[in-house]
Amino acid sequence: MERLKQILSKINGKGYKAYKELQGKSFKFPDFELWFYHVQGDPFAAPSQLAVRVPQQWAGFPLESYQPKIRKITLADYLTRSFYSQVGKLPRQKQGSGKSGDFQIDRPGQEVLERTSVMLNEHWVELRFFAGMPAAGRRILGHEAEKMLFDELPKLVLNSLFYANLNSGDLFTHLKVVEDQEVLRRQLSENGLVAFVADGSILPRKSGVDQRPLAPEKAIAFEAPSDLALELKCPHGGNIRGMGIPEGVTLIVGGGYHGKSTLLRSLELSIYNHIPGDGRERVVANPNAFKIRAEDGRRVEKVKISPFISNLPLKKDTQKFSSDDASGSTSQAANIIEALETGSQVLLIDEDTSATNFMIRDARMQMLVAKEQEPITPFIDKVQQLYRDQDVSTVLVIGGAGDYFDLADTVLMMGKYRPRLVTEEARDIACQHPNYRKQEAGTNFGGLQERVPQPESINPYRKNNVQVKAQGVEGLQLGYENIDLHYLEQIMDPSQARAIGEMICYALRKKIIDGQQNLKEIIEQLEQVIDKNGLEAVSPNPQQPRGDFARPRPMEVAAAINRLRTLIVRVKT
Repeated sequence: MERLKQILSKINGKGYKAYKELQGKSFKFPDFELWFYHVQGDPFAAPSQLAVRVPQQWAGFPLESYQPKIRKITLADYLTRSFYSQVGKLPRQKQGSGKSGDFQIDRPGQEVLERTSVMLNEHWVELRFFAGMPAAGRRILGHEAEKMLFDELPKLVLNSLFYANLNSGDLFTHLKVVEDQEVLRRQLSENGLVAFVADGSILPRKSGVDQRPLAPEKAIAFEAPSDLALELKCPHGGNIRGMGIPEGVTLIVGGGYHGKSTLLRSLELSIYNHIPGDGRERVVANPNAFKIRAEDGRRVEKVKISPFISNLPLKKDTQKFSSDDASGSTSQAANIIEALETGSQVLLIDEDTSATNFMIRDARMQMLVAKEQEPITPFIDKVQQLYRDQDVSTVLVIGGAGDYFDLADTVLMMGKYRPRLVTEEARDIACQHPNYRKQEAGTNFGGLQERVPQPESINPYRKNNVQVKAQGVEGLQLGYENIDLHYLEQIMDPSQARAIGEMICYALRKKIIDGQQNLKEIIEQLEQVIDKNGLEAVSPNPQQPRGDFARPRPMEVAAAINRLRTLIVRVKT
């Protein structure tokens, strides 16, 4: 501590770069050790990366709070939220330029994700955060820095990283709620389900930009229809009654504004665990469920879209289809095939965000436009083949295409946010009002092919430096290229986007992307590295551990690679 005070006193009033004297150093405080992993070179640059490490003998977290692994992830999430909350309680009388005096941490949302903001084991707890080192203009404010690090920081650490100072009941509720979700999710496949929605769940959100639950007095709690209701058992919550969505082809129908898309959106995001009070903490979906939509303008590189599209004009190849500006139908076809290539077991589709000509071709259009003039085999003719041949289920929100009644295994009708099973009614309607359309697909879905990314087509360098920068959840800068993530709607945190970029760079550095392994093999190998060594293993500099990564799913990593406009793949034959 004294050495740190001496340095701050010595550099007081000097140019801002004098703060660099702290980089790479650590300083012992009575209750913790402070590390300066990276020091910003300018008050207007991104804040400095710091960490505090508290010995477990003082932090005092019981073993059952961080074992097994899901509890370690959840405890780290809880401590991250605790530090963020404590920062919000600091009296802010900001002085100086840029981010002077600010403490920041990788702020979690409603999801509980594996992060690098808190690392812990039986020996210590380490919290990684950001601090704006104080300056007036570009002159160091040493006395303000001393106040920040010697007065404010110890209080933050004491109130957020010491078990004795936390609400243990609240902490263990956090752990148990997440653990129950893991157990619920594991019971899906053994019960033949793709998803489960518990009674009492609050699915609507405050707004499109606020993922907190709608206030209870404004929301309608979910209630399972009796003919789809079942009970699943949780270690902490006991028997939980709710609606199981079976494997196969499920339609969600109903009038506008009655909750169809709200239910689907809840399923999309229930691949993740949610915090207590979120309203969706007992809603779980198959962890490999993937949202599919049309994506006009995306680049596609040698994807076998022939199960859906063939005989294109000018003899364009659909066995190895490439486009720099794919249409709605070709992009949606490519999105499905790419999802299958990387192991998706459930497709989630909303009619509103799909290409109409990809989803349906009715009898009247079949009569007017002969099949030999139409290259698209619509999804309606492939959806049951997907389930039969590839063991891939589909959940579809349908508002206008009643032709899907003929092939649905389950039909749910949403009315005022309450579901009702109407499968038999839909089948009766299909019998009484036949659609007279002809099935246009072959007898099977068709096989997949192996696509091998070529490493020379992926360049993360900008001039002479690797550059990876998340643009919220909607984009990722990789070198000179911008990867559009806007339509990957299951990426929920900028830290996931950031981690995706670093995972791609790691795969290049370690020659996992070697020109021989296909995309699924690449992402599986990345998963093995992270499972063994933690998410921080992909950090570019071991001497500067990062606290701003959140773990993405492998499918989103693959999807980002697929959207890189320079990507070249070799197709294995």
